[in-house]
Amino acid sequence: MEVSEAIRIRRSVRAYDSRPVADDLITKLLEAGRIAPSASNYQPWHFIVVKDAAKRQVLSEGKYAKFLTESPVVIVGCGDKKTSPKWYVVDTTIALQQMVIAATAEGLGTCWIGSFDEDAVREALSVPERFAIVAMIAVGYPKQKPGSVVPPTRTRNVKELEKIVSYEEFDSEP
Repeated sequence: MEVSEAIRIRRSVRAYDSRPVADDLITKLLEAGRIAPSASNYQPWHFIVVKDAAKRQVLSEGKYAKFLTESPVVIVGCGDKKTSPKWYVVDTTIALQQMVIAATAEGLGTCWIGSFDEDAVREALSVPERFAIVAMIAVGYPKQKPGSVVPPTRTRNVKELEKIVSYEEFDSEP
């Protein structure tokens, strides 16, 4: 799959079937994150792959994260506040987004999770204080109900390019 197609068809998936995700696929996603660009090449990220059902239960306690109990894999992106105090959030986010696109290209569904109790996640996964939990990504095979598959050619309800882009200077109000 071309990267532009993966970007176009990516959707937030909140329902997963029970198939496990093969370790080699998880490694491909992690590799996509590992090679992401970062400020001064500090690479201030650390990723935790969570498959354990009890740990995924703790991760699912965020208001909009209940479905993580169903997702076979959750990747938790942590940013090293000491190594890159100004850029750990941006850098870790770039790496996680590369994983999301790689997952789509591999036929996996993902959902970006920003709804979590950082202290609970930190405790459940033994994350050191120097790392912030930036975001989590649910990963798995989408549970597809009849008629629920989004055709790859369908356009999401997104703003027109002219409404979000200016050239040379900011020239319009949203």
